Amino acid sequence: MADFFQNGVITTLQNLGNRDLKDMEKDLEKYGKRRKMVLLLPALYSEFETPAMHKIIEELKDVHYLYKIILGLDRATKEQFEEVKKLMSVLPCKVDILWNDGPRIKELYNELTAEGFPGLDTPGKGRNVWTMIGYGLTDANAYAFALHDCDIVNYSREIPARLFYPIVHTALDFEFNKGFYSRVTDKLHGRATRLLYTPLINSLTKVYGSNRYLDYMESFRYALSGEFSFIRTLGRGIGISPTWGLEVSTLSEVYKNTSNRRICQTEIMESYEHKHQELGSQDTGGGIYKMANDIAKTLFRVLAQEGVVFSKASFKTLLATYFQESRFEISKYNALSKLNDLEYNREKEIKAVEAFQVAIEEAANEFYKDPMGIPSLSPWITVRSVMPEFSEKFAQYVKKDNE
Repeated sequence: MADFFQNGVITTLQNLGNRDLKDMEKDLEKYGKRRKMVLLLPALYSEFETPAMHKIIEELKDVHYLYKIILGLDRATKEQFEEVKKLMSVLPCKVDILWNDGPRIKELYNELTAEGFPGLDTPGKGRNVWTMIGYGLTDANAYAFALHDCDIVNYSREIPARLFYPIVHTALDFEFNKGFYSRVTDKLHGRATRLLYTPLINSLTKVYGSNRYLDYMESFRYALSGEFSFIRTLGRGIGISPTWGLEVSTLSEVYKNTSNRRICQTEIMESYEHKHQELGSQDTGGGIYKMANDIAKTLFRVLAQEGVVFSKASFKTLLATYFQESRFEISKYNALSKLNDLEYNREKEIKAVEAFQVAIEEAANEFYKDPMGIPSLSPWITVRSVMPEFSEKFAQYVKKDNE
């Protein structure tokens, strides 16, 4: 059973352990008659070759409140696209699959690029999420959208239920809901959250002072989770980052577009298990190291837009502060692991924060050279204002692909 403590500037909705899932789903079926719910699933074809994706499909067979599922499929041939359509056809609701590598979607990307919209020549989760949101908005009946990854090993249909519930309940007034959970097996996981994000936010507050944005970002228990939900009117106005800073960028966009009173975070499962990223390094440029670089740059850029002034001297102070804060976090998690008899490799934890420190320094240098950085994929309300007929064409193309 979780605690009920409310900290930070947003509402936290813990799982207190006494709510029956079927009872919650019955409520969702009732609310879904007026507030139709769409589940967004960003997936690589390769994920359909894993037990995790088949577990997700089996669980979703018992979900009857969904209006529609939109699956954004990346890195798939024509034959693989057809195979995925068959696999998803067993679900009780309508399933639309976006074949992002298909000729029709590629044509749409080219049209948008020719019109001056950036970032569409770069495949990845960010573009996939952006595409699914845009397609979802072509259906005027869709009210609420929830998104989760497709590599969740211990998936339960409780995840979409808890993501949707706060934003469709007619007596509540939330526009955005962020999922949170613990990441524990026989050891602690979530290095990017524990050893990068939290000490970096604390360091930014110490060096540049507290502000509304940092107070907001500090309020999330798992800011880097890939699970969130939102209502239609909010989704129209948010940009999506094509980089590995997607989660932080999305929270920043939500911050700009609605009130903290209309934002919540919900415990969607007790412990979450998925594939683990390699740490990576400056030399390889991949893994969690790359994520750390993009997260840091995103935070720097949003803070600059909030009026925070950065300098080379202050970045040096930030690195020194992060060094201290990250070591303090290591001492905390060492104690937590000892109390719970978990495996804890202090040397690996130190190597991780050393890699993150290099990533932050590299991000600071890149930010200093280019404060604007890689632009986000444009909000769909902007696309519609420039290309009023695009949504109808988008809907027609996806329909043809799915016939």
